[in-house]
Amino acid sequence: MDKLEVLKRSDVFHYLDDDDLKEVEKMCTPEVFEAGSIIGKQDAESDKLYVIEEGLVSIMLELGPTDKRQIQTASNFECIGWTASIPPFRCVCTAKALERTKGLAFNGKELRNLVYTNPKLCAEIAGGVAYVISQRLRAAFTQLMGVTYQD
Repeated sequence: MDKLEVLKRSDVFHYLDDDDLKEVEKMCTPEVFEAGSIIGKQDAESDKLYVIEEGLVSIMLELGPTDKRQIQTASNFECIGWTASIPPFRCVCTAKALERTKGLAFNGKELRNLVYTNPKLCAEIAGGVAYVISQRLRAAFTQLMGVTYQD
């Protein structure tokens, strides 16, 4: 699948118009993670935002040195690493590829610096990041309550 199609279908960029999507497309690079690879480590610096093209990623909360709990997963067209765009730019969870995962990587600083060159696009991306955060929070609340959310 081409990059533009992945971005159109992504949770973080899906609402952008075609011109903005083409601009964002120029900012990403493809990356591949083999099963078991750590994509982001809880409390480590977060410098890249990813859109998963194909694959499955575990989002885990580390409660101690040997205690990890998977709280969510992310798969095709979902964003991980949104913390690269929000201060203090540190991973809030650990992200681990459960299978070979292809993604589009964005430099978080480059996305943030759009505020100087294209403030409208920067604001739209921030809205997309807020959407991703709200969906993850809703899923976490639902999981906490032991209720399955359905549309």
